[in-house]
Amino acid sequence: MTSPLTPPTPPHRRPAQSSRSGEAERQPWQLPASGADVTGLTGATGTAYGPDGQDGPGMKTEVREGAVITVAVALGGVLMGLLWLWLAPRVPLVGDVTGNTWVVYLKDSEGEQAVGVDGTFTLLALAFGVLSAVAVFLVRRRGGVPLVVALCVGSLLGAVLAWRLGVWLGPQQDVIAHAQAVGKGVTFPAPLKLGAKGALLAWPLAALVVHLGITALFGPRDPEGYDSVSA
Repeated sequence: MTSPLTPPTPPHRRPAQSSRSGEAERQPWQLPASGADVTGLTGATGTAYGPDGQDGPGMKTEVREGAVITVAVALGGVLMGLLWLWLAPRVPLVGDVTGNTWVVYLKDSEGEQAVGVDGTFTLLALAFGVLSAVAVFLVRRRGGVPLVVALCVGSLLGAVLAWRLGVWLGPQQDVIAHAQAVGKGVTFPAPLKLGAKGALLAWPLAALVVHLGITALFGPRDPEGYDSVSA
């Protein structure tokens, strides 16, 4: 017989059931199981995940954007080539006839016009490197390896395009024929020539350094930790 002062035996407690039958409780920062749709999923810190579950738009999208950036930056070489042709100093040549043979020589043997041609190309390449890096950063602030590779490849192609376009549109390459056309003792410009081929690397190097710098200073920051989640 149970004493009146003895408390009744408590009923058996059942474990808390999940909100969905058969589905394990998942923390807000955890991704769903493999095969589930994660498009537009955000973690506790608000970071968006792409279709492949990775941070950002996804590798395929980055590769497509990189291809577009490569072409766009390379086409900038057309403008640079025209500016180089316009701004580069001319190297004066003079033709003379010795016997029955035409000879072409520098009018000013101590002139520095040839150095100025290389210097003009280098300065333009540095300027285009800065502009292309800033433009690419403004288009896509998050960055990424495909983006950086596309910027460097496009810059190198643009520099080569500017060089070849300037040479092609510049003065005639056949200096003997040019001397014969203008006449004996008449000064004419030498073909546009890039003596220091290392100047072709000025554009990609400047673009790489500037882009990495502004990305480090002004790019989006990764979260340092998870926010506390209330039960």
